[in-house]
Amino acid sequence: MTRKLFLFDLDDTLLDFKASEQLSFTRTLQALGMDGDLAQLFLGYQAINLALWRAFETGAVSKDVLKVERFRKTFAENGLALDPEAASRLYLESLSDTVVLIDGALQLCATLAGMGEVGIITNGVEAIQNQRIAKSGLREHISFVATSEACGYAKPDVRFFEYAARMARPFAKEDAIIIGDRLDADILGANRYGIDSCWFNPERLANTSTAIPTYEVNNLPDILRSLA
Repeated sequence: MTRKLFLFDLDDTLLDFKASEQLSFTRTLQALGMDGDLAQLFLGYQAINLALWRAFETGAVSKDVLKVERFRKTFAENGLALDPEAASRLYLESLSDTVVLIDGALQLCATLAGMGEVGIITNGVEAIQNQRIAKSGLREHISFVATSEACGYAKPDVRFFEYAARMARPFAKEDAIIIGDRLDADILGANRYGIDSCWFNPERLANTSTAIPTYEVNNLPDILRSLA
């Protein structure tokens, strides 16, 4: 393998964000006095949250606005007299503690770190992402963490990938690869930046986008075989 730099998305590539998100949302609402089945409320929150993250990635909203607005909208649409500022704080605190690794993530990062350099590229909240990485056990295998919060630009903006490349050791596009689960952020960003990519697609979704991955895998261990 000639690759020397492996740039991984974090959420739903190395860490199971969906599992962490649902657990943190439930804990937050319970702390605010809600009880009973929160499943439908969570589905509504997810849709609102996703729309706000897409808006953030296009520069339409700031991350500070996003963190509170997703709860404000959820509560307003469901007639809940709850404090969105408190919900945001509780949720982020819980998210740092509810870390679930994707199967094979730890071993894959350990192996690739022995071959080159592993970096994280994420649009998530910087302080929370660093805490989650530390709690996951991945930290010792990771050389650097590039966040959109520190950069000022989010994936798939080319300026974010330029920022991440400056954090790496001697960098050459032909020696690097971006690995992520999102076509519209990770793979499209790789296409725009002119770097190879690997689409992590565990649900075997059809690619109906304009983003074109160099490789596609359904589980993390297959990445080593694809890059061999």
